[in-house]
Amino acid sequence: MDNRKLTIVTGHYGAGKTNFSVNLALDIAARGEKCTVIDLDIVNPYFRTADFTGMFAEKGISLYAPVYANSNLDIPSLNIPLESILADGGYAVIDVGGDDEGAKALGRFAPVITAFGDSQMLYVINRYRYLTKEAADAVQVMREIEYSCGLLHTGIINNSSLGAETTEETVRSSLAFAEEVSRLSGLPICATCAAEGAMPEEAPEKYPIKRYVRNLWEK
Repeated sequence: MDNRKLTIVTGHYGAGKTNFSVNLALDIAARGEKCTVIDLDIVNPYFRTADFTGMFAEKGISLYAPVYANSNLDIPSLNIPLESILADGGYAVIDVGGDDEGAKALGRFAPVITAFGDSQMLYVINRYRYLTKEAADAVQVMREIEYSCGLLHTGIINNSSLGAETTEETVRSSLAFAEEVSRLSGLPICATCAAEGAMPEEAPEKYPIKRYVRNLWEK
């Protein structure tokens, strides 16, 4: 991955974008850099970076989220000072809601992001999600997100997993899928994500991660 000041993370429902965003923010903070996480996931009430407020605070990571995150409100408020955050000189990670509907929230900030320039927008894929099992379907979802937010992706994150059941073979079996998504989209694979013990030696752009986001029945 490029060392950009702003990283925007998108993906289909359940692709693992929130877990990737959490890992990325923690890695930035571990380098001693200032980091802000912006939770724009107004689609999925169960997996949000806003759920990690305590852990972020311990690591010195700032968090901005829709007002309704972690509440019972139905209509979110997106009063997020993105321009000021970017001007502050630190790093920022934006976790975007799944699919084109969630990307509309990101679209509100497209002019600021375009003017800022030092950014990357990464599309997280998971071969084992039922609506994106085919590479062409994954690319179609990616294009829908771009259309909705008015921004273009710059790279692919292969986060193919089966949750707690993920093995090295699980990840290995996803490598050809990720290569096909890369070929069809014209975008590079910027990272292959896997937990310790599940990363194939032949995986490109290895990015070891920990599993912070868990299914409801695992909590």
